[in-house]
Amino acid sequence: MSYHSLSHSVPAGAFRLAGRLQPAILVAWFILVALPSATTAQSRQNPLHETRAEFFKTEDAARIGQQLLLFQRVTGGWPKNINMTRRMTDQEIEQTRQEQARRDDSTIDNGATTQQIVYLAHLYQATGDDAYRQAVNRGVDYLQEGQYANGGWPQRWPDPRSYQVYVTFNDDAIVHILELFRQMADGVAPYQGDLLTEDRRARLDEAFRKGIECILKTQIMVKGKPTVWCQQHHHETLEPIHARAFELPAYASQESASIVRLLMSLPQPDARVKKAIHGAMKWLDTY
Repeated sequence: MSYHSLSHSVPAGAFRLAGRLQPAILVAWFILVALPSATTAQSRQNPLHETRAEFFKTEDAARIGQQLLLFQRVTGGWPKNINMTRRMTDQEIEQTRQEQARRDDSTIDNGATTQQIVYLAHLYQATGDDAYRQAVNRGVDYLQEGQYANGGWPQRWPDPRSYQVYVTFNDDAIVHILELFRQMADGVAPYQGDLLTEDRRARLDEAFRKGIECILKTQIMVKGKPTVWCQQHHHETLEPIHARAFELPAYASQESASIVRLLMSLPQPDARVKKAIHGAMKWLDTY
């Protein structure tokens, strides 16, 4: 997890520029320029973010895929903060194979698990290798099993510790899951064909709807008006809550911007969703 205040979410000089922008333009600039530009730069540097069909036909893509299979834990999830794309030595391969039985480091933090699933789905569509299809489904099993009855997800499971148990919007962890589930339920590339069963797609659609419900319930209300979201919310009460010492219960601008984009992408938003979007946009406009 990482800490994001508003000043950490935008490039240097943003507040000098902010004084010269109208509020509505400023909000759009924060959401549509600052965040995606960082994401685009990150995508260029990380092979796990590849989407080009020709890449997944290469020997290097297959090597990375085999390494991802090695890093997948018995839980079905993956650990975080490991470069799984660099070429591994025989000793590293054997060590990684021995760690597959670990049950204490599978997580959705820092893009873990979701990005591996996306990559392997692309690789399956390019190669038809059933090992990749099975790994994708085991990863989805892990994500589905981690969802709370209220629709949220903890940062890590099974057996989360301390703040890991809280519903975690930090680093867009839940947004990544919900975007993945919706695309899978809809059968868009690279999730088309026999990668998933129709029963699985239906269950993913239900999980997506539960996740949106959790988002609506966790939106911070001030004097009866919706504002934005905290980086993490209590897994039972859904109230904003602290994580580490520097992660206080607070309005989180970066994560909230991602949540708003997700809500705005819904094809038929109901009145509650529209109210949530308008409330969050007003808060961003004001602060």
